[in-house]
Amino acid sequence: MPPKTKEKRMKAGAQKKKKNSGADVEAESMHRLAVLEKELLRDQLEMSRQCRALQEEMETCSRQLEEEVRGLREQLEMCQKEAEAARGEAEQALGERDQSLAQLRAHEADMEAKYEEILHGSLDQLLAKLRAVKPQWDRDVLRLHARHKEQLCQFGLNPLDL
Repeated sequence: MPPKTKEKRMKAGAQKKKKNSGADVEAESMHRLAVLEKELLRDQLEMSRQCRALQEEMETCSRQLEEEVRGLREQLEMCQKEAEAARGEAEQALGERDQSLAQLRAHEADMEAKYEEILHGSLDQLLAKLRAVKPQWDRDVLRLHARHKEQLCQFGLNPLDL
């Protein structure tokens, strides 16, 4: 019977091994579960950090874009003000030019009227002087004519033949 005892012992040892095996499997499962949970926590932590980093990057980019938009709006506003000021200056310059032209035309018309008045006055004075002098000239012409006629006759020439 000793062999039977051995078998029993073996069976008892095998049972111990089975009990130990079950404990080992459970311990290994617990270890695996712990490792997996640790990896899961590590992955979650890394993903959380990546998410935070992406959010910060997105916020930074968003702030930069908002600042750029603000800057561009300010530039647009300045350009619009400058364009409005230039338009105002151009309109003012055109107004001043039109006013100057109108003044020059009025001055030209006034000068033309004055020169016309002076010319007519001078011509009227000249005509008055000529009218005043005409009778004297007519007498002088008649006298000269008579004298030349007489001189021609003295020389024996007929004034009508000439």
